[in-house]
Formats: sequence, C-alpha cells, structure tokens
Amino acid sequence: MNVNQDYYVSPDRQLTDAEQALVWKKPASHKVSEEEIRICKEIKRNWNRGEMKIANVLLEGDAGSGKTQLAKALSADLGLPYTKVTCFADMDKSDIIGAILPVITPDRVENMEPAEQTVLKALYDSDGFQSAAELVMNVLGVTREQAAVTMKQLLNKMEQNSPNDVVEYRFYPSEIVRAYRSGYLLEIQEPTVIRDAAVLMALNSALELDGSINLPTEIIRRHPDFVAVITTNRSYAGTRPLNEALRDRVQHSEKMDLPTKEIMVERAMSKTGYKNEKVLDILAEIIILLDKTARVNAIKGVAGMRSFFYWADAVADGASAKESLYHKVIYKITTDSEEIHLLEEALKSRGLLNGLDQVDAEAKKKNNGRSGAKNRGNDWQHGI
Repeated sequence: MNVNQDYYVSPDRQLTDAEQALVWKKPASHKVSEEEIRICKEIKRNWNRGEMKIANVLLEGDAGSGKTQLAKALSADLGLPYTKVTCFADMDKSDIIGAILPVITPDRVENMEPAEQTVLKALYDSDGFQSAAELVMNVLGVTREQAAVTMKQLLNKMEQNSPNDVVEYRFYPSEIVRAYRSGYLLEIQEPTVIRDAAVLMALNSALELDGSINLPTEIIRRHPDFVAVITTNRSYAGTRPLNEALRDRVQHSEKMDLPTKEIMVERAMSKTGYKNEKVLDILAEIIILLDKTARVNAIKGVAGMRSFFYWADAVADGASAKESLYHKVIYKITTDSEEIHLLEEALKSRGLLNGLDQVDAEAKKKNNGRSGAKNRGNDWQHGI
C-alpha cells in the first residue's frame, strides 16, 4: 500500500514493528477533509520552529462529528504511532503517571481472587510496552474506568501485606507516559470531565512544549515527536467548559461540525457501498436539520455522522427509511416524548417526513416489481 509521507514529522525515524503496527492505516472509505489538510500543513510548517512549534491540537465538536477519526488520520499523515486515553471524572494522578505495585510472593498471589491473579500475572509478565490500565482492560475485558478502579483496589489489597512479603516494587507507566516518552500521537478524550485540580495541573504541565512528567522513579521530558490531540464534545447545559489553562496550551483548534450535505453523501457511499444519491440526499438533509433542532432546543443528544452511516446502511439493506429513522437516529438523540415531538415537528415543517414516505413507497414498488418479475419467470419455466 502506498503511503503519503509528505507530512511525516520525522521521516528518518525508525519505528519498531510494534510501533509501526500502531500507526493508523487509512481505510478505503476514508475521505480527506479540509480540517485534516489544514492541521497537517500547520504542523509540518511549524515543526522545526522552536517556540512556534504546533504539537497540541484541539478538536471540539458534537459527538459523531469525526473527531477521533481525524485524530487517527493524523497518525497516518504524520507517521506517528496512535494511542489514546479516555478521561473520566474520578481520575487521579496515578492515572496520569502510572502506578508503583509491589511484586509479592507466588504463595500470596495464589491466595488472591482468580481475577486478581489474572491481572497480576499479566502485569508481572509484561514487557512495559503496554500501560497497566491497557493490560487490565485487555485481560478482564473491562472499560478504562473499571480498569482504573480495579488497579486501585488491587494496590490497596497488596499494600496490606507485611513488608516481608514484598520482594520488590515495579513501576507501571500510564498510557500518557508511554506516548509522552516514546513520541506517539496521543488522543486525550474528554478532559472536560476531570474533577481533580491536581490531575489537570499535571496534564497542563506535561503539555508544555518543553514540559516534563515527574515519575516516582525519574523525570521524563517530552519526546520531540510527541503530539497531543485533545478531543472534546461541544459544551451542553450542565457540562463544564474545557479548562482555560489546558486550552491555552493548544496551538491549533478546529471546530468540528457536520460536513456539507454533498460530503456527507459522498462519505456514506464510500462507507456503506449504497449508491442511491437521491435517497442519501434526503437522509443527510434530515440529519442536518435534526442536529440544528437539537441544539436550538437544548436537547442534549446529537445527530452525527455515525448515526447517518448506520441509518443509510439499514435503508440500503431494505429497512423502512421512516421506521429506521427512530431506531438509528432519533432515539440516539432522545427518548423524551416532548423532545421527540419537537424533532418531528421540525421535520414535518420542511416536508421531510413525507420525503421518507416517498422513499419507502419507491422501495416497495421496486421490491414488488422484482417479485413480480421473479414470479413471471417461474410461471414461464413451468409452462403456465
């Protein structure tokens, strides 16, 4: 596969096989956006300009507007391994830097719960390439938040051992530290949810261009290839805005909205293989109107590209466009009856619900036509 290296930030850098596997590979359905080109050009232009370097990027927009897709695309464009950390409300400093765990004796391990034994075995056997949270997520099949809780509980339990049970201590870095030290592209998802001021301070300090992270074992400096891409949903009522100090450390920002209707249709064709441009045009127009209506009426859910793709795919497979609108789009936005009524009224006022009725009628007519032709073929074969 040909790879465009025009925007590689370190074209002479030799990645290990494991690191090369982390560089995102663009699927055939990926369509390069204006935002992607703009960010790549800015990063490349400023890469060797010292204090003018661009290495912290903010992507802010509604859910489903393509923020993570763009962050992954930048990994491919810049030639950097991609990894991510999903922030959560109860993050503490150990989630930023990692954790020190005692290595306890085998007989103590055998007396622990099966799940705890599984986690400890994975940690003790690890080569340090994965963070502790990633290891726990993989071996237990849990979320990042659950992995963090599991690690804290395990640490508390292990600290209750007597000193004689402890053979040594080992440091397990966080995903942030791994990317920071090795020079990866790190997507930091939803830092707006972090409540602990100390965690935000540690993150802010790390994102300085000449920043560092103080570990229990050493001080690590920011790798010159490290790029942070902060992705966060646009603020809704009741949510906190992005921390001002964190926003101040960003050198380039993008406001991620739904793309134009034409681009939406093009991407849906590429993603789903469905080529009925007339139908996709109607579906895209509905998504755009629902997105605007939800914002105007302070409805917390959003209609985004993911909903559009899944809806288009269902229609392509023969589902009723009108019925699947609710299961693929509206119920993802809200299940509140009054809010659904507002969305329906907006669609009615633009005649878009009637448009879906026409789509379903056309599909039914085509299906009946195919069924009739098939029956006539069977009749002919039987000499009727």
